[in-house]
Amino acid sequence: MNANEAWDSIMKTTKVKTGAELEDVECRSCGSDKLRAILDLGKTPLANSLLTEEELKEEEPKFPLLLAFCDGCSLVQITHSVPPEDLFRDYIYYSSFSDTMLVHAHEIVQKVIDEESLTKKSFVVEAASNDGYLLKNYVAKDIPVLGVEPARNIAKAANDAGVRTVDEFFDADFAKKIVKEHGKADVFHANNVLAHVPDLNGFVAGISDLLKPTGVAIIECPQIKEMVKSVCFDTIYHEHLSYFSLLSLKQLFYRHDLEITHAEELDIHGGSLRVFARPVTGAKRKGSVFTLLEEERKLGLDEFKAYEDFAEKVTIMGEELNNVLEKYKSQGAKIAAYGAAAKGSTLMNFFDIDKRLVSFVVDRSDHKHGRFMPGTHQPIHPTKHLMREQPDLVLLLSWNFKDEILKQQTDFRARGGKFVVPIPKMEIV
Repeated sequence: MNANEAWDSIMKTTKVKTGAELEDVECRSCGSDKLRAILDLGKTPLANSLLTEEELKEEEPKFPLLLAFCDGCSLVQITHSVPPEDLFRDYIYYSSFSDTMLVHAHEIVQKVIDEESLTKKSFVVEAASNDGYLLKNYVAKDIPVLGVEPARNIAKAANDAGVRTVDEFFDADFAKKIVKEHGKADVFHANNVLAHVPDLNGFVAGISDLLKPTGVAIIECPQIKEMVKSVCFDTIYHEHLSYFSLLSLKQLFYRHDLEITHAEELDIHGGSLRVFARPVTGAKRKGSVFTLLEEERKLGLDEFKAYEDFAEKVTIMGEELNNVLEKYKSQGAKIAAYGAAAKGSTLMNFFDIDKRLVSFVVDRSDHKHGRFMPGTHQPIHPTKHLMREQPDLVLLLSWNFKDEILKQQTDFRARGGKFVVPIPKMEIV
């Protein structure tokens, strides 16, 4: 079977056609039943469920992964929800292993401290606070914090590092508990968590209840604008239930008496959106909100056509990447991958990049070493394994940290090692 035949075989497994109207599915934000299919990635394993050697012997659970568009509020979302307890109670992603994330967190905290005039009497809460990588910057300034992190293993790491953290899911009920025990918050952070929430309205209602009248919620999430423009389909996995535009976020927050007053576009994670939301009373929008809303409308992000084009580009991307890997493999090349992240799992499973094409994966996080990729089952090794094995080509799955990784791998590249960067535009460096 040649590369083109292999790709044709992969695409025939797609069950729901782009544009199909979905039955018995309601929007998780506005409740509309007017949803249309964008991209069906088939049944895939949980992207962050890295396997142990023993688990390789067992049948791997797989779940439907279908991306859809809501005609009611423009929210892009997947239709199948895996219970949060199955996804987040034992988690393996530690934010502190990324230098980029540490710098990013430090910068926003310093900005918030200055602009909100925070003191030792202030109170900051973060949902999905991970290992305390962000909140520790407030702790260093003696500003009281509370992290809410459902992964017990990571919450323990945060507490051990001196960041007060409870291992719970944030929702409307838990927000009331925080207010009762600690009072209302001056600042609420939620980085890369809103997209994970099954009950969007409950989560945002919790933010509304938790904030002081003068408080601010700072939310970061993957930006659908950049996902569409750069064809970043690999951010689609079961943890990411929703894919936000400012158009859809504005409606969601206003429904719970919160006004988005400022919006920023960020390069991190291949394109993210940071919004600042405040209680509606007295809140005033800045020009950044109006500007971005207008840009999104011009791009057609409130209409289905933009997502139909996106789905077609994903198909073309898969064909091109498979052709490159097949060509190298046919010439006897050894191929590896860098980054045992969730986005890498999506890409390799949907494009059917198994152990025949990619022999192993490397990652900086020692929590992942000795495990295996979901679905495709490549072993995961430390990054030094690249120098030891010296593969001819490395598929850069963590392409969103491209500059950081290429700098780290200067010696490997000096010895002739090459990287293939699949997104946003395929290139070999």
